[in-house]
Amino acid sequence: MNDIAAIPVWAIIPVSLLLIVGGSIVLIGALGLLRLPSFYQRIHGPAITVTLGAGCLLIASMIYFTVLQSRPVIHEIIISLFLLLTAPIVAMMIMRAAVYRDLRAGKKDAGAAAGGIYQFPEESE
Repeated sequence: MNDIAAIPVWAIIPVSLLLIVGGSIVLIGALGLLRLPSFYQRIHGPAITVTLGAGCLLIASMIYFTVLQSRPVIHEIIISLFLLLTAPIVAMMIMRAAVYRDLRAGKKDAGAAAGGIYQFPEESE
């Protein structure tokens, strides 16, 4: 409790705002994951919001610990870069695997969210 009292007001305000905004964005992404009907729509909620929400939370952490320790704390930047580089790639790979699975299962609406561009050639009998 003593650490929080040592932080100046000019640092508490942005940390609080970033925590509220980041938490709200992550919550919206989680609700999108629960509410949207198909897999291809559900993947967008967490894929898009995890980078922005986690970024806000990491910036808040960076400001808080920089002020608290009176030295620059920048390891959150490395975590942010890792998230920004890996989250979109992982989401894309998961979507491609789902499209491939649906095409292999013979679903005619596989990749319908992408305009139906994913199709295996029709097998002639």
